[in-house]
Amino acid sequence: MAGLGMGLTLGGCQPRQGTNASHPANNRLVVASKNRIDTVDPAGAYTFGAMQLLSAIGDPLYAINARGQLEPRLAVALPQLSGDGLTARVELRQGVRFHDGTPFDAAAMVFTLERFLAIGKLSYLLGDRVSAVRAVGPYTLELKLKRPYSALAELLSAVNLTPLSPSAYRKHRRSFLNDRFVGTGPYRLSFFTNQQQRLEPFAGYWGPKPANGGLDLVALSNSTALFGALQSGEVDVLLSTSLEIDQQAALRRRAAAGALREGSGPALEIGYLTLLTDQPPLNDPRLRQAVAYSLDRSTISRRVTLGLRPPLHDLVPPSLKGADPTAWPGYSPAKARQLYRQAGYCNGKRLSLPLTFRSNVPADKLFALTWQAQLRQDLGDCVALEVTGMEATTAYRQLGDGAFPLILLEWMGDFPDADNYLVPLLGCDQAEGERCRKGAAAASGSFWSQPGLQQELERSAALAGPARTALLRRIQHQTAAANPYLPVWLVAPRAWAQRQVSQPRFDGSGRLLLQELHRTHASTAGGGVR
Repeated sequence: MAGLGMGLTLGGCQPRQGTNASHPANNRLVVASKNRIDTVDPAGAYTFGAMQLLSAIGDPLYAINARGQLEPRLAVALPQLSGDGLTARVELRQGVRFHDGTPFDAAAMVFTLERFLAIGKLSYLLGDRVSAVRAVGPYTLELKLKRPYSALAELLSAVNLTPLSPSAYRKHRRSFLNDRFVGTGPYRLSFFTNQQQRLEPFAGYWGPKPANGGLDLVALSNSTALFGALQSGEVDVLLSTSLEIDQQAALRRRAAAGALREGSGPALEIGYLTLLTDQPPLNDPRLRQAVAYSLDRSTISRRVTLGLRPPLHDLVPPSLKGADPTAWPGYSPAKARQLYRQAGYCNGKRLSLPLTFRSNVPADKLFALTWQAQLRQDLGDCVALEVTGMEATTAYRQLGDGAFPLILLEWMGDFPDADNYLVPLLGCDQAEGERCRKGAAAASGSFWSQPGLQQELERSAALAGPARTALLRRIQHQTAAANPYLPVWLVAPRAWAQRQVSQPRFDGSGRLLLQELHRTHASTAGGGVR
């Protein structure tokens, strides 16, 4: 753990009398994860770790609370829509100041949104739906929509859209500011490196003050090092991101025994298989359906994730409107065998099915080997899974080239709405029959579409209430019938804290509520934590 202590010293932390040297004074807490952060610029950030950091130093217009309810933050009410649904006005909170002391107002929000539209790596989040933004009053924001969009408030809860001080970013209107941040959040960023960030409570914050005296967020590249840092008491809180499954299970057992505190958030990350539908062998719909019946999610969940990732049968997380847990079929070797036979296999001929897994993600390799063994046992005369590992970044670069007949991936929406799960996988700007030539479905590696599907996606975005839910479910059943994707499992974020730290809680967007963490001074007698 010497590397962890060295990182904290570089951040300026000083040990206090009678405590572990890694724990600074003034009720500061150390929060560890595997999240290396390359930029703190909301326009350039897209990783889970960066979103977690931005959620503490920035404020969105709206937020999803821990109960999953939408609530105004820097807005004071929900957007007011015109009769045709193409103009939205948002009234903003007054009396809010940025970390540099300058005032937050509609002009600052316009500056932020226009900057994001111009240079944001995820600019499509806004640009696909909003054509223009302007200030129509000192504290009134107006957005012109390209088409009616019922989840506008959820979109405006995306942390990438947190307002930035125009004074601080004037010279970076069209370029990233990677190592500094000036926003309105409960903390200000006082120190930044890829592996450590120091957060200080912002004295001028408009809302409830943080319950702690500041935070040091530290990243360790090794899962075993993270696990050991919590066990030894060198860190106060540990996030589950990229922590190996067996270590997560061990921490769960310790929490159940009272040695740690555990918290979990909404399961908004999905694991799924992408099937290449426009090239042999999986351009045959019978084989895609056979593969769907060949996936034993329950066994895989139990053996690969020790039950930590429950089986998933739809592309929309169950907590969101539009989810349908019955959309994709369950495991049936008999039905799979029948379909393989119809396609000319099982009678002395086996389908060789190449599966690519991300070699730097431990659970992916275990999934591949477990499924390979399960298929060998139950359908070995019909299909053989040929598994190959590839580093994740390399795989992502080749995905849109149609390089992978079958690949295991994951997705977590940038804001919690069904539209942000279906459109990135099914959207298509240019289709020929059931082949997507250009658009999200091509970029995601399936190249699948159907006549009218894009129009149905656009129509669902404009609907609300039961009508929208019914259409979203119908889209999923339509997709499941063709099997360009196979949902595999559902992932919930978790965090573990020392016994003398409050129980970790997550908001409805899956981010740890860092500002709530605090020392409880609870006795550690018998816990063996420190």
